Amino acid sequence: MTTLTVKDLLPEDGTRGSLAGRVWLPQANGPAVVAVRGDGVFDVTAKFPTISALCEEDDPAKALAATKGERIGDLEAIVANTPPDLRDRQKPWLLAPVDLQALKAAGVTFAISMLERVIEERAKGNQASAEAIRKEVTRLIGDDLSKLKPGSDQAMRLKQVLIEQNAWSQYLEVGIGPDAEVFSKAPVLSSVGTGMDAGLHPKSTWNNPEPELVLFVSSRGKIVGGALGNDVNLRDFEGRSALLLSKAKDNNASCSIGPLLRLFDDSFTLDDARKLDISLNVKGQDGFVLNGHSSISKISRDPTDLVAQTIGKVHQYPDGFVLFLGTMFAPVEDRDAPGQGFTHKRDDIVTIAAPQLGKLVNRMRGSDECEPWTFGIGALMKNLAQRKLI
Repeated sequence: MTTLTVKDLLPEDGTRGSLAGRVWLPQANGPAVVAVRGDGVFDVTAKFPTISALCEEDDPAKALAATKGERIGDLEAIVANTPPDLRDRQKPWLLAPVDLQALKAAGVTFAISMLERVIEERAKGNQASAEAIRKEVTRLIGDDLSKLKPGSDQAMRLKQVLIEQNAWSQYLEVGIGPDAEVFSKAPVLSSVGTGMDAGLHPKSTWNNPEPELVLFVSSRGKIVGGALGNDVNLRDFEGRSALLLSKAKDNNASCSIGPLLRLFDDSFTLDDARKLDISLNVKGQDGFVLNGHSSISKISRDPTDLVAQTIGKVHQYPDGFVLFLGTMFAPVEDRDAPGQGFTHKRDDIVTIAAPQLGKLVNRMRGSDECEPWTFGIGALMKNLAQRKLI
């Protein structure tokens, strides 16, 4: 992992927005909720023991601004100490800016990525056959479904035509049908943040990053802010069977969120989030470079609809949740042999960026090589109680 700097972290407008995060404090042997400001990083855990608690405020941005906190250091030093290879464990380092919230993800929310899921399904996880299947799927369905509203009469008519042609798919069902796919990405507190290693199942040979916007939602269903996310995906596992979704999505260090939580205020609103362009850059040790992007404006379902399909009378989240919104990025560029498409290699550096949210940077390793997840809910509650914070 290369050295991280503040330039690798902050939004383009610096600390103008309301920025919250989490930092590991060695002297407390536990995490702190922090406010990131122009004059440093401030511990606000005495007021907000968890990010979840902060998000439950009526106006989280205003509440954070009103809390002075205790300065724990310069952002530059904390950022530089975050990559595991360079870390001095006697000094603070950054964590993912999420704690007690459930980690949820929406899938098949963009037309182009929906077509790739259909291709994975038909290829049954076999990367070599994907290109021929891609041409056949495009012939049957077309390559532009972006104007098709999920659940609409037009969408249902297309569904009937595809059923008659034996071309219907479970991915098309959630892509253009009335019900969104929302699944549990990973266990509470298992996310990694920027500067950390992100994990791939060691048996996967066809996988990819998924650059996404992650919404932070309170227990009342109010969207209070956003961050960047990498919903690391194993195309071979899920392509073999949709029932392997949990193995394709939930592995050690396979959920990356960061670099910070930007709370909604006058400088960054939900409407701004709807217009986000998220860029992706992958740099390999072999000299390979992959660039991509995802435009939230092209999402098939509005973010508020996805949130409404996640929380309500049929499903509650007492500590709130975060929701990955899906991606339009679908890698088809060949990395090695022609027709083989893209897959990660060990030590790829993945950078996901958006002007208003900063950069999320991770090195890709096998999940069995990444730092093991050892600090769960029980450990957090015990630690906060010992520090007399709850």
